[in-house]
Order: sequence, then C-alpha cells, then structure tokens
Amino acid sequence: FEVVPSHFDEDVIPFFGDPGEFACLLSKGKSDSLFDRFPDSVILTADTIVYLDGKSYGKPRNAIEATQTLQALSGRWHSVYTGVTLRAGERSFEQFEESKVLFNPLTSFQIEEYVRTQVWADKAGGYAIQNGGSLMIKKLDGCVYNVIGLPINSVRELFSYIGIDLWHYLKK
Repeated sequence: FEVVPSHFDEDVIPFFGDPGEFACLLSKGKSDSLFDRFPDSVILTADTIVYLDGKSYGKPRNAIEATQTLQALSGRWHSVYTGVTLRAGERSFEQFEESKVLFNPLTSFQIEEYVRTQVWADKAGGYAIQNGGSLMIKKLDGCVYNVIGLPINSVRELFSYIGIDLWHYLKK
C-alpha cells in the first residue's frame, strides 16, 4: 500500500442537499485526480463530511470557523457521512456510510481549549473522535470507524466487488 495525497480541490464540488451523494462525489473526485497518475493501480479514496440542519460541514478554514462549527454541534445530534471510492482500472465503485453523533453541551472555554489544540485543522466538522475529541461525544449510533474517517465494512464490501477478500490479509 502507498498513501498518496490527491491534491483534489474539494471546493469545486457544490453541495445540493444530499450528504451521502456529496461525500461520494468528493471521494470520486479524489479518485479521478489520481487515476491519470496510477491507471494500473487499485485506488481507494474517501472523504468525510458532517451534516446538520441541511448544511454540510467540511474542514474549517480557520480557528473562527472551527469555533462556529463546534458551537453549532454543541449539545446536538449530527450525522457523519464518509464517501468511499474504489477504482480498479476503468471500473469504479462508490458507497457511503452514515453515523450519528450526539455532542455533549460544550462551554465556550471547552471549545476554545479544543480549537487551541489545532486538531480541527484537517477534520470535517472541526473535530476528531480520537484523543481529546472523545470528551465532546456523548453518544454514537453507527460505525465508529466511519467517524474516524474510513468505514472499514464499506471498504471490505467495495474490495469484494473486484474479487479481493480482506479476510485473506489478516496478520498475526
């Protein structure tokens, strides 16, 4: 396996209201941008968004936006969608996963402290469930790996479409 950044500009894809479709379009954009460089490779890409009240939250552009996003999520349920694309030559398969997350009510101090950590800088919705972000989460309904950023069951299923069974790759 080789990790290669796609350098795909996520801002070129407009959001039209369907968060699952939007996450898949972002993931497919990443896949398409890598295909010219790696036409004979199996390419796996993913993109995650947070969805609340008809709005998609991607990666905050700055600390102010991260603060505003965390304020919006505070004490509320929201959905995390990850679109996954698997490409093998000209064949491409997409799928998305949704998980629902309930945040604890957050104080201004707690939000400021979290934003100060800079974890928000490359995370959809301005948070990561790992480490300190776990203090914000009261409840999670769905796949925890989806919230982390790569829904493993979806990945397993997509690989099965091209004849690869991930169970054959378990290590001791």
